[in-house]
Amino acid sequence: MTSESAIGSLLIDRPQDGIFEVARRAFTDPEIFALEQKYIFEALWTFVGLETQIPRANDFLTTHIGSQPVLLTRKSDGSVGCFLNTCRHRGTIVCPFKHGRQKFHVCRYHGWAYDSDGRNTAVTEEADGQYPESFRDKNRDLIPVARLESYRGLIFASLSPSVPPLEEYLGQAAHFIDLIVDQSPVGQVEFVPGASSYTFDANWKLQFENGLDYYHFNSTHSSYVDILKNRAVSSNADLPREDSAERVGQGSFSFPHGHAVNWSIKQVSAYGRPLSNDQENLNRLTEQFGRDRVKWMLRQRNLTIFPSLQLIDISSSQLRTWRPLAPDKTEMTSHCIAPVGESAESRRMRIRGYEDFFNPSGLATSDDNVMYEYCQTGYVAEAGNTLGYLRGLGSDPVHDGPHANEVGITPDEYAFGAPTFGGETNFHAGYREWHRLLLNAGQKI
Repeated sequence: MTSESAIGSLLIDRPQDGIFEVARRAFTDPEIFALEQKYIFEALWTFVGLETQIPRANDFLTTHIGSQPVLLTRKSDGSVGCFLNTCRHRGTIVCPFKHGRQKFHVCRYHGWAYDSDGRNTAVTEEADGQYPESFRDKNRDLIPVARLESYRGLIFASLSPSVPPLEEYLGQAAHFIDLIVDQSPVGQVEFVPGASSYTFDANWKLQFENGLDYYHFNSTHSSYVDILKNRAVSSNADLPREDSAERVGQGSFSFPHGHAVNWSIKQVSAYGRPLSNDQENLNRLTEQFGRDRVKWMLRQRNLTIFPSLQLIDISSSQLRTWRPLAPDKTEMTSHCIAPVGESAESRRMRIRGYEDFFNPSGLATSDDNVMYEYCQTGYVAEAGNTLGYLRGLGSDPVHDGPHANEVGITPDEYAFGAPTFGGETNFHAGYREWHRLLLNAGQKI
């Protein structure tokens, strides 16, 4: 059993001394993995779907919170319900499908039925079952999750009743969800049909880090960088550009509860962004939200909501989630997320950009997966803690500045540097939250 002192040694956090280290066994130890499942993935808010995925009564989808299967449904009264996807009779998965629409979910094993409100509506051959009297009084409905809330159409659920309200949990990181949703004329986002799921043989924290890791881009994705250079020569010069007075560079904001966002400022033609290709929508957004907010909608942003959600808005837009399966195996699910009501040309551009970069068959995802597995293999070496969390630690902590002011936020930490800066202090918020939760777990075991 992992002791409290063993958990304490997983993270050495002394920024005043220029030290921030994560122990290698955090990526390999089965006991740490078990604690993460129970006290992080099944104890925090988890993204489970979009409101637009289940618009009609009886629409449903299935997913997981940590290791536990759940069924997300649009109930008969139009509200959203989320239940543990397990029959009350023998524990069979009630709904084995990814998504669909049906009023009743019937267990394949013995035929117990449940409606979209989670109510048990039928017990097969109940009258002939010679059940004891106590059976009539037992609750046989599907078990609802402890908490279920939605923010701007993104639905989150938790198995713990003690999580803070969702908006409090998201805090100022929610501003970066708004920057995507507000691009829609009707204030909604949807998934482009065609999700992809795959696994990689490495720990989930490698994906958590990668979404905040600008430093790896030029080396890991060198082939893609070469393609981008060639495209830049023949790019459409008519697309809008950043104001030439803006200082190019790369930065990050970090927030409570482990959330963080990476962003960059480039003097290129708005990166071929779908939004930049729709002048009518740009004019509407500028009138509604102002120039600074639209400027941030056009900038590259990688948002991580701890522990398992990333929203990326660059040449296309991606929502990806991950589910740890073992210390060295993780399942990734990736969607192209898009504003409802964008122009057909913007949608075409978004899909092509997604296929180009994010799709598993694209020019980036496979590069990252190989690096995760190289790291997982390397972490077995008894070579001490790595030096992978120090870029940016030589600067004094900053909590506000012109970029934060433009967005209207006061992050816990604010970093900005040259385009090749690749700061790593934006990992710290997530690791501090991870460690805090594991230390709390250590006091309970």
